[in-house]
Amino acid sequence: MKMSDPATLKASSARPAKKKRWYTSLFFQILVAIVAGVLIGHYWSDLGADLRPLGDGFIRLIKMIIAPLIFLVIVTGIAAVGDVKAVGRVGVKALVYFTAATLFALVFGLIVANVVQPGAGLNIDPNSLSSDALDAKTAGAETPDGVGGFLLEVIPESVIGAFASNTLLQVLFFSVFFGAAIVVIGQERCKPILNIMETLLELIFKIMSWIMRLAPLGAFGAMAFIIGQYGIETLGTYAMLILACYGAAVLFIGVLFVVAWSFARVPLWSFIKYCREEFLLALGTASTEAVMPRIMGKLSNAGCSRATTGLVVPTGYSFNLDGAAIYLSIALLFLAQAFGHDLSLGQQLAALGILLLTSKGMAGVPGSSFLALSATAAALGIFPVAGVALLLGADRLMDSMRVVVNLLGNCVATFVVAKWEKQFDRDVMLRAFAGEYTNEDSAILLGKEDEYREQER
Repeated sequence: MKMSDPATLKASSARPAKKKRWYTSLFFQILVAIVAGVLIGHYWSDLGADLRPLGDGFIRLIKMIIAPLIFLVIVTGIAAVGDVKAVGRVGVKALVYFTAATLFALVFGLIVANVVQPGAGLNIDPNSLSSDALDAKTAGAETPDGVGGFLLEVIPESVIGAFASNTLLQVLFFSVFFGAAIVVIGQERCKPILNIMETLLELIFKIMSWIMRLAPLGAFGAMAFIIGQYGIETLGTYAMLILACYGAAVLFIGVLFVVAWSFARVPLWSFIKYCREEFLLALGTASTEAVMPRIMGKLSNAGCSRATTGLVVPTGYSFNLDGAAIYLSIALLFLAQAFGHDLSLGQQLAALGILLLTSKGMAGVPGSSFLALSATAAALGIFPVAGVALLLGADRLMDSMRVVVNLLGNCVATFVVAKWEKQFDRDVMLRAFAGEYTNEDSAILLGKEDEYREQER
């Protein structure tokens, strides 16, 4: 497949987006679907609970293409950079940022919980607790065997197995090796393979465009299930906890605005408007995986290199869960307060260190937040592990907060690391925010925009 010349590529990427009728907008359709899902779940709860397969089916369709997408984006991105050391620097810088962001999110959550005191006055009797509900929620999953055990799980026993099980960190691990091998062997010798990969990448994005037509249906089913299964009445029971978590999320997003502008001069509100369909879909389906392919395309269109986007976003889905970190620290203090314990500064710092370790690598583990909190409760010995079951009613209501903050946090991380590694083009970002790129351009830009930027320079 021949690469387009700069003039042709510039003309294709800079054409203005066609005006669409308001009712054909994906954003409008998803918004209507979410509202309809809430109404169905509230007034016909049994029907709403039965609509879960619609949401789960849509997320499965997205998961179907995530592993090959990550592989293709990372390999072609590394080949475009042509420097294995640069790729290593991106990985190290991403992990440094992730650790700092997670630590800050945990501390931020502890501060909010100390101020709001969401569990004060509940006076829960430990003898009234049962661990049966908690065991059912975690489905028998076990906490990983420390940092060493988690790192071993990143290395796939079989490449085919990593793709088949959709284990994203293992797919990413192999992709980095494959891309690095292409750079070492030489792009000229590997050009036929790269051409095939570029074509496959465009095919994946075409499949994604078909799947996204079902996004409103998926959001409708997911929201109807959440409301039908758990009920709006649950909001009153956990009012202070929900207020604390969502209030902390809003404040933390304000911090992300400052970080994005200070480090990469990214107007985050413009980026949110640019990705409003993806954020609304993540909110409706309570899943960041549902929007991973499109958010990677949007970030690449917004000036971040393919290599940076391909490495930071999938890694961030396991290592940079800012929303989950905020929830974990607030939930821990909520439980301690509910059992009448006022944790000292030393105990809170100890809990902070444990949560920093237990929160890593929990993505995809059934009942991950409950496992992290259970491990922390067992280590501290302040309240019974079975007490974590008190959060069963509220946990599902926190999903919307977690996914939005997690998604936005990973987007900001991509901009920061790309800028840090000098793989960010702000002019391209501003053109994207101005609407010069249509959604249909994603495959073209994701495959060729890096070359265009180099030729423009």
